[in-house]
Amino acid sequence: MVAVDTNVLVRLLVGDDPAQSAASRALFAANSIHIADTVWLETEWVLRAAYGLRPADICEAFRRLCGLGNVAVNDASRLAQIITWHEAGLDFADAFHVATSRGAAAFVTFDVALVKRAKKLAEVRVEGLDT
Repeated sequence: MVAVDTNVLVRLLVGDDPAQSAASRALFAANSIHIADTVWLETEWVLRAAYGLRPADICEAFRRLCGLGNVAVNDASRLAQIITWHEAGLDFADAFHVATSRGAAAFVTFDVALVKRAKKLAEVRVEGLDT
């Protein structure tokens, strides 16, 4: 099994550099691949910020990757929940933060909008911190 960096995943998904995209496809075709949590997080940011992709498109791409038989992730059910919450309106990073906070009494933030969105979605209690 090999673990991949964000740039390998981005080249695979966007195909904007022919040589690197071909190398990424070949790597995925020939190996078992591990995609770390931090790589998912950074890849979403790159796809959104640098390539202007919409959350729905990013989520679809991530689901396709997770569906590959040779791709392993740290926690498949947690990643599926993050993708679902992102599609439902949570920022991807916020969804990641909340999902990885399971087991805590609460996830506390100053982000009022996150508190409102997460109350509808999260299994984790999300609370605003008053100043």
